[in-house]
Amino acid sequence: MDILVDIATTIVAQMQKPTLAFLLGGMMLAALGSKLEVPDPVYKFIVILLLLKVGLGAGISIREADFVALMVPALGAALIGILIVFLGGITLARRRGVAPMDGMATAGLFGAVSASTLAAGMAMLDSEGIFYEGFIGALYPFMDVAALVTAIILARMSAARKAAPAAAGGTATLTVGGGPGFNGDLIKGILVDTLRSPAISALLLGIMIGLFARPESVYESFYEPLFRGLLSILMLIMGMEAWSRLSELRKVAHAYVLYGITAPIIHGLLGFAVGLAAHHLTGFSGGGVVLLAVMAASSSDISGPPTMRGALPEANPSAYVGTSTGLGTPVAILSIPLFIALAEQFIGF
Repeated sequence: MDILVDIATTIVAQMQKPTLAFLLGGMMLAALGSKLEVPDPVYKFIVILLLLKVGLGAGISIREADFVALMVPALGAALIGILIVFLGGITLARRRGVAPMDGMATAGLFGAVSASTLAAGMAMLDSEGIFYEGFIGALYPFMDVAALVTAIILARMSAARKAAPAAAGGTATLTVGGGPGFNGDLIKGILVDTLRSPAISALLLGIMIGLFARPESVYESFYEPLFRGLLSILMLIMGMEAWSRLSELRKVAHAYVLYGITAPIIHGLLGFAVGLAAHHLTGFSGGGVVLLAVMAASSSDISGPPTMRGALPEANPSAYVGTSTGLGTPVAILSIPLFIALAEQFIGF
């Protein structure tokens, strides 16, 4: 009982932090019909700056990081992304009223990472003075790419299996290198499109500059001081966007609503478990475990949607974008205090 009280106290305290307050404020403004708008170019500029900041910090830290200490959570991040997609494939994608292609696209977004949610988690840990490894940002592409590639391949393979009987006179055949709706260039195309997406490109650029150059002066004088202020504006935008996206869920099955509410918590707990294993194996910090859980709980809001639109044009954006942005993102951000409380109990800071 004392543990539950401690966790509840931590959650309540974290809900009063600026990061969550701006998110809830944005949702409230949208619910009240406010005409407040933030221009899309401003939103994109803020996201790029935040991702460059995360990437620069990760690149600077990678220079001094132990290889094993980095690769264990990195491989864990990729594994989480793949597991989340498979979990979505055997739950959401098989629910009545859910088209398999739409279900897999949604699972892919939930397996990928939200830059805004990761930034929110970092800001909350920073405000509490909780240490986490600087290379955390470098784990983003591992989980993001693994989830998106897995989801698109599974969706294409499923479509190919359905098309094969008609093409082969009733005999189902699937050739990985060139079956119906699936070919050997698919993986390459997905990887290229994902790595070229604005979010991953900005993050990888920051990592490369931080790793091979010496950007500490601009990082400390420009990116670091702006981080929390820009994040508060981003949270306000995300809150308004989340509320507006809820209307899209009326067009799809109720299964998406259930998935959007429960999946972030389940995925976050999966990420927490993998992070806890990395903690025992390599001494991965409690803050690092929290952020790995936050990445697992998040759903892609920048790199994922355009990737899905290009690779799975048959999928319904109202299903996967509405579920991800309308429910997944706010639930994931609001669950960050839960993961902080769990880390306090199981690891300590």
